[in-house]
Amino acid sequence: MSALHPEIEPYDHGMLDVGDGNHLSWEVCGNPDGKPAVVLHGGPGSGRTPGARRFFVPAAYRIVLFDQRNCGRSTPHAADPATDLSANTTDHLLADIELLREHLGVARWLVFGGSWGSVLGLRYAELHPERVSELVLSGVATGRRAESDLLTRGLGRYFPQAWARFRAGVPEAERDGDLSAAYDRLLRDPDPAVRERAARDWCDWEEAIDVTDDGANPRYGSARFRMAFTRIVAHYWSRGHFLEEGVVLRDAGALAGIPGVIVQGGLDPGNLLGTAWQLTRAWPDGELRIVDEAGHSAGDPGMAEALVAATDRFAVTRAVGR
Repeated sequence: MSALHPEIEPYDHGMLDVGDGNHLSWEVCGNPDGKPAVVLHGGPGSGRTPGARRFFVPAAYRIVLFDQRNCGRSTPHAADPATDLSANTTDHLLADIELLREHLGVARWLVFGGSWGSVLGLRYAELHPERVSELVLSGVATGRRAESDLLTRGLGRYFPQAWARFRAGVPEAERDGDLSAAYDRLLRDPDPAVRERAARDWCDWEEAIDVTDDGANPRYGSARFRMAFTRIVAHYWSRGHFLEEGVVLRDAGALAGIPGVIVQGGLDPGNLLGTAWQLTRAWPDGELRIVDEAGHSAGDPGMAEALVAATDRFAVTRAVGR
């Protein structure tokens, strides 16, 4: 991780009212006159992290980070069982990005996203290509059912013991169906003990399929994080990410003229579906960079170097406006 730029603190922050009773927590750091860049976190529901600021040259970029609906510091928070997630869909999140861009007075920005953030970033760029100067993506996904099915069922053949525990966490009658839907129901159960057990089981499975992880994810140690994260992930995965099936790959032609870099770990389980290769075939301006010993995380060996190299390269190209 030595390739990362120095730690920095935000020079501005706030809460943005995006409607439906939701307020997004946002921050801006780096150079107020720099090239705008927006960071879209993964999950969905993981929230922003301070480390994401370090993928950018502070003197060159005006770096915007925010917590998507119902996670991180945004309100209301999904850890509260009373928080209604019906106004948390992909369309809502895409609209939120535009509201934040307008609020901050940005004309165009580089879009940086990993995992779910790459799905959101790709769809945002397809619908608003005039607002995107470049794309830098990692752990790429496109929101297809095949991708969530791989992560909840397909990987069971590679991690049979962990998957047996994950599958056993849902009622027997639901074990051969959509496991994300079964967990979504458990995470909405009126019994807090049932909800907490489901959240732990889901996070245990997430850790098991992280092939390069050398220890427990510290964020999973927080009951508040576990509950919000799992509620939001299951909410999205069980509903097809609120996307028409295959639409992100099908509309990738809209990315023509937007340069970008995809940094993909050679050990990322998503590679079993060939998603990154399919995307670069449909997006001629997207460059695929494979990091052999890395998995899905941007923090894996070699990933930080490749991502920083991409943002450093684009730092020399000034986006129009602030």
